[in-house]
Amino acid sequence: MQPFVPSRRGLMLVLSSPSGAGKTTISRKLLERDADLAMSVSVTTRAKRPGEVQGRDYHFIDLQRFEAMRARRELLEWAKVFGNYYGTPRQAVEQALSKGRDVLFDIDWQGTQQLEESARDDLVSVFVLPPSTAELERRLKTRAQDSADVVAERMAKAADEMTHYEAYDYIIVNRDLEESTAAVEAILRAERHRRHRQIGLNEFVKGLREGQ
Repeated sequence: MQPFVPSRRGLMLVLSSPSGAGKTTISRKLLERDADLAMSVSVTTRAKRPGEVQGRDYHFIDLQRFEAMRARRELLEWAKVFGNYYGTPRQAVEQALSKGRDVLFDIDWQGTQQLEESARDDLVSVFVLPPSTAELERRLKTRAQDSADVVAERMAKAADEMTHYEAYDYIIVNRDLEESTAAVEAILRAERHRRHRQIGLNEFVKGLREGQ
């Protein structure tokens, strides 16, 4: 009998958090350490920030093109955040999952809800919380990417976003970046071994029972 080599359909790993809680930094560390994990690159109508690269951080598009993609159902999920639209292109994600690659999403709770409705079996969702409100505000100010007014707006929105934590499979309080990253890595390892994701497992077990 040939050794059983597990194969599986990929999964969608969602990281959500209030802005500044650490999900983007955790995402970058995961991608550096795990060759089987690919980042889902969203489309967005917002302006490009300093240091961002077209096609790596986002696909920056205008509102007309975004609305056309939405009308053609080319987006797995979409949301309006701080006056700008964000969405996940369907084709690239579905191709990756079919090849057994995992796809990492940095999206908010609205997008996560849409994925839950359309692809629950493929979804693993993690919500990242800050250790305190004061620390969240400090991190937002330290980034120096936004004006004081925008920081205040993000802090106000964070209170609402955190009420949706119950919709997620896992919760991580990001007190320490390395510990939080390790926790997500442990979740990913475990979820990869979910029974329903293993392709050919029934045939393998049947062979074992038959003495092969």
